[in-house]
Amino acid sequence: MSHSPLHPTRRQLVAGGLLAAAAHGLPALAADAWPSRPVRFIVPFPPGGPVDTIGRTAAQKLGDVWKVPTVVDNRAGAGGVVGASAAAREAPDGYTLFLGSIHHAVNPALMGKLPYDIEKDFAPISFAALFPVFVVAHPSVPANNIQELIALARKPDSTLSFSSSGNGGGTHLAGELFNMEAGTRLQHIPYKGSAPAMSDLLGGQVQLMFSDAPTALPHIKSGRVKVLGVASRQRSPMLPQVPTVAESGLPGYEAYSWTALFAPAGTPPAVLARINADFQTAFNDPAVRQRLLDAGAEADPGTQQQLRQRLRAEMDKWARVIRTAGIQAG
Repeated sequence: MSHSPLHPTRRQLVAGGLLAAAAHGLPALAADAWPSRPVRFIVPFPPGGPVDTIGRTAAQKLGDVWKVPTVVDNRAGAGGVVGASAAAREAPDGYTLFLGSIHHAVNPALMGKLPYDIEKDFAPISFAALFPVFVVAHPSVPANNIQELIALARKPDSTLSFSSSGNGGGTHLAGELFNMEAGTRLQHIPYKGSAPAMSDLLGGQVQLMFSDAPTALPHIKSGRVKVLGVASRQRSPMLPQVPTVAESGLPGYEAYSWTALFAPAGTPPAVLARINADFQTAFNDPAVRQRLLDAGAEADPGTQQQLRQRLRAEMDKWARVIRTAGIQAG
């Protein structure tokens, strides 16, 4: 039996559909087959840090779901730029994922030209977790809440200083945002990491620190520093008795460090949707949420569009702070 062009065979229809899908970049079969081999998570910071903790938690949990090996690939350097550059060059097939952080919203304004574009070269998957920032003070500081701190810092003879984990980092920016919105002039003292910054606060060489939760919590609980407020929009379940900065005299103030999951741009939409769904399920699991709380993080998964909007808002916000405070990479 012959077939005219007006009556194509089933084989021709299937072939034509696959060609059309390929022509439009659609994942004709990829989504159904994914994942069929190991998935790699690029973490742009060293092992053992807060971002690495989130990456390893995600890799372990998703590996159990996907039934394939998942590995964490630490590519540290240049404030996250080394890892982001490596991830941006990977094949967009869903087998390489990237754990971005607040640094990637900050770096475009802080460093200028980068070897990648955080919005154009990456596809958002899901926000992962936030690390609350606690405002902590040396016991000698005569302020026990945010209102008292603002009043003290506004005095003409104030010499209050705050330490941070590094110039242009999230805890530095939190302090500069506080200065902008409170009308204070707290002096910034940068350190190479959170540990030495906290060490000098404990020793009284600096008076204040806008500290990430993993660094601050042990010393808050031991009483070696006093906590004045939490910079998140809502109170933290880690210390629910501590009021937010916003409710304590500085309405609208919000600052925190964060991590989020991305893939190289061009990854098939169906694969991104699958990863997002599995990631949300994993990070809404009560055991995972508790594990992250124990590590100083609050799980906060969401949709791809929510991450896209959140990233843009973070980039705009911190670019304004960097310009206003005259912060330069250092």
